[in-house]
Amino acid sequence: MKAIEIRNKYLNYFKNHGHKVIPSAPLIPENDPSVLFNTAGMQPLVPYLLGEKHPEGTRLTDYQKCIRTNDIDEVGDNRHLTFFEMLGNWSLGDYFKEESIKMSFEFLTKELQIPAEKLSVTCFGGNELLPKDEQTAKIWENTGIPRERIYFLNDNWWIAGETGPCGTDTEMFLDTGKPKCCNECNPDCDCGKYVEIWNNVFMEFFKNADGTLTNLKQKNVDTGLGLERVAMLLQGKETPYDIEIFVPVMEKLSKLQKVDEIHSRRIIAEHLRSSIMIISDGGRPSNLDRGYVLRRLIRRMIRHMNKLQINLDELGNLIDLDINVLREMYPELSAKKETIKSVILEEKDKFVKTLTHGEREFAKELNKIKNSGKDILEGKVVFKLYDTYGFPPEVTKDLAVENGIKIDLDEFKKLYKEHQEKSRQGSSQKFKGGLASTGEMETKYHTATHLLNAALKQVLGSHVHQRGSNITDERMRFDFSHDSKMTDEEKNKTEELVNKWIKEGIKVEHLEMRKEEAVNMGAEAMFIEKYGDIVSVYKIGDISLEICGGPHVENTNELGHFKIKKEESSSSGVRRIKAILQ
Repeated sequence: MKAIEIRNKYLNYFKNHGHKVIPSAPLIPENDPSVLFNTAGMQPLVPYLLGEKHPEGTRLTDYQKCIRTNDIDEVGDNRHLTFFEMLGNWSLGDYFKEESIKMSFEFLTKELQIPAEKLSVTCFGGNELLPKDEQTAKIWENTGIPRERIYFLNDNWWIAGETGPCGTDTEMFLDTGKPKCCNECNPDCDCGKYVEIWNNVFMEFFKNADGTLTNLKQKNVDTGLGLERVAMLLQGKETPYDIEIFVPVMEKLSKLQKVDEIHSRRIIAEHLRSSIMIISDGGRPSNLDRGYVLRRLIRRMIRHMNKLQINLDELGNLIDLDINVLREMYPELSAKKETIKSVILEEKDKFVKTLTHGEREFAKELNKIKNSGKDILEGKVVFKLYDTYGFPPEVTKDLAVENGIKIDLDEFKKLYKEHQEKSRQGSSQKFKGGLASTGEMETKYHTATHLLNAALKQVLGSHVHQRGSNITDERMRFDFSHDSKMTDEEKNKTEELVNKWIKEGIKVEHLEMRKEEAVNMGAEAMFIEKYGDIVSVYKIGDISLEICGGPHVENTNELGHFKIKKEESSSSGVRRIKAILQ
């Protein structure tokens, strides 16, 4: 069964069970500083999991495009992916454990025709706060999973950080038929016998800063099923690179390569797909945050094309091929093809220059070694070439061998590991920062972005449109389309307008309507395609009308005094304002 068929079966099944199909949110989150990319289907739905009313109702289903960055260096093995698609269904205060489990079991066994005897499940094993989840185990037994294939694990617990919405979960595993690695072999084992395919989270608590649990306003269900993994298992393949999403590019790479290396082919195929998807949702290479992730993906891909001795002029043809493969699942790629190509090829040209620069720096270090009478390149130098100049360590190693010297890879690996750990801590800090972060100040800043957007249109012109925002409880960051630096007079006028509207105490109205009606009214929205048929529209007098997911204050007089702290370039044709409410 092809991936697109599995996706369609999933969405249709839950549609037939009363769920509204909502569009995938873009990879780049809107108004969420907690992560660089959307990493799970629940992420764009957090306000609704916390109790805000969703315009499409209490039963939702979708596919969500996701990027996870922690394991980029692991891509190339037989399972890791940076970009993947997560299928999900949600109950926002509607059904709970029993109906959720029954639907999951029916979908797996009836729609996907997985034999029930191949399924095992895990339930929460209990801790000092909550007892063992016997209720979920009993539901599974009544559904058709025998007790001997129900396992209790303490880590069957989900939370998005140290505090926030949380609850027990139950995971479903497919038995691949491999022999048990030992008598204790179970789904918690990494031997490959059991592969997780679905996770249902029963979100009913809020974990407070002091570690205590309080009940949420509503009991929710949040589920996630990885599409590529399920397609791989149903097709009887060993890796996701063997399914139809990857096969055409993998076969093309085999024909183009002069060196046979499966690990490098997988990296090229995976990073090409991930780069295409990020760019299609507005991402651009840079040296910061998500732009750096994209730059890293493209450069790693090019590095491995060089390793396979594939002519880099073939990159344009590979992009065409991959978009042709992917457009059945993501039709929007066809219209964005030329932009995607130009971004990747421009970054390729920059990296070729980086390689040239790195070779010059290597030559300088080589002279230093020869003049000192040594025959080894220190690990800190290898790391400097990598970290400062983007020069790949394997290229450094090749050049060292050619010049009859050794390199201290142990020291490099140590430094690299420290660098990686810092990056992961940074990434986890971003994640920890706030899937639950919808407090009073964030709500104020969210509303203030609407006023700022309206003020910029008046001061700079109607060409101004929001291009992104980042909100914390301390400040707001707002990106907008404009191709020149704002003058002091323009900044002052913008501030004055926003503060004038705040002082006027204008009511913030929340409307619900069909998307077409909102657009006809003149409502503005980033990524209009991400919204469903019914949308939330926030109206601030005659000043602002925007399609938005919230949260917002009820009156502008709640915001305080607006102050622009900085105005700068964000990227070509995009400016950035950093501002605070005092």
